[in-house]
Amino acid sequence: MAFKKKSVPKRNAFYAQSGGVTAVINASAAGVIEACRKHSSRIGKLYAGRHGIVGALTEDLIDTSKESAAAVKALRWTPAGAFGSARYKLKTIEQDRAKYERLIEVFRAHDIGYFFYNGGNDSMDTAHKVSQIGEQMGYPVVCVGVPKTVDNDLPITDTCPGFGSVAKYVAVSTREAALDVASMARTSTKVFILEVMGRHAGWIAAAGGLAGKKPGEPPQIILFPEITFDRETFLAKVKDSVEKNGYCVVVASEGVKGADGKFLADAGTKDAFGHTQLGGAGPELARIVKEGLGYKYHWAVADYLQRAARHIASKTDVEQAYAVGRAAVELALQGRNAVMPVIVRKSSRPYRWTIGAANLADVANVEKKVPREFITADGFGITPACRRYLEPLIAGEDYPPFEGGLPKYVQLKNAPVKRKLATDFKV
Repeated sequence: MAFKKKSVPKRNAFYAQSGGVTAVINASAAGVIEACRKHSSRIGKLYAGRHGIVGALTEDLIDTSKESAAAVKALRWTPAGAFGSARYKLKTIEQDRAKYERLIEVFRAHDIGYFFYNGGNDSMDTAHKVSQIGEQMGYPVVCVGVPKTVDNDLPITDTCPGFGSVAKYVAVSTREAALDVASMARTSTKVFILEVMGRHAGWIAAAGGLAGKKPGEPPQIILFPEITFDRETFLAKVKDSVEKNGYCVVVASEGVKGADGKFLADAGTKDAFGHTQLGGAGPELARIVKEGLGYKYHWAVADYLQRAARHIASKTDVEQAYAVGRAAVELALQGRNAVMPVIVRKSSRPYRWTIGAANLADVANVEKKVPREFITADGFGITPACRRYLEPLIAGEDYPPFEGGLPKYVQLKNAPVKRKLATDFKV
């Protein structure tokens, strides 16, 4: 992608990782860093926030120029957040004005004119607000979001970097676990339940459906947040599968809700973003199966394993994550403010895509759910249209280098930047 360049003064830049990390968020970081280095005549230093936006608020910055080209390249195959991430939500400008003003104070002290925020819905909202407060305070900052979320729920973009690799991991794990269950079902486990991430959008659960291609192949049941959970309908489907196949494999989103609107896995606590803390749909479903049908069961929670699994990352996902990182810098140098690079699908078979841009105002706090036409009529599977959408996103392998039988990941120096402000800030 080539954006038209606009003349702007040379300024430093700031990059931060936000929220739950992914197998490919560091590939986006590599894209940002390498693009900034390519444009060294227009961008001075690129600083990163130690633990995301918290690092900006506390003036705990990292000098990425201390990292070798080889180390930056290795970020492409290293999972998690190389600079540290944080679940730290800034509220409205009116509610959190002191925090927004602190950000601008830090940016001003370090001559930061570009802000690249690598995250999901809440992060795009923050980046949008920072662009506004900068203008209000007479210190304009070009703010560009870098899309990232395993949930695949950002609007406008065809898919979100981070999702393709989680989708691949879940599809692979579902197929492998299903073979295990099928081989033991005669005398052992009849029902296996895999709980995956997805609070309000069932994209990851849908990906589990790629494990089987023919009717009756596992997973026999997928539970989506978009479809109201009904205990008796679920049990009838489980029983039918066990009687026909000898076993039943269930892929369940953590965000499955009942008719009362409550999460099946509501733990009664909130996370740092104010969202209901989930985790427990798997054991709750297992309890329902045990009480309702008496079948022997096993359940598993993919949890961090699904988003950390760089060893089985999707090549498509890696390439797209890197591309949006580079594109964010190009957009910033064009003078585009409060925007986010997006992935535009040109065709599915063969899969072709390019990079476009969306306004942060149209992205912030908007969740893209699985459309009803992607879910089978009974609410327990994926349609051919969904399969056509998902298959290209898990395509291709991009293995990291191995050493001693284990993936060889990079550990950055993360050299600190000397503080310039006399005041501390508590978060």
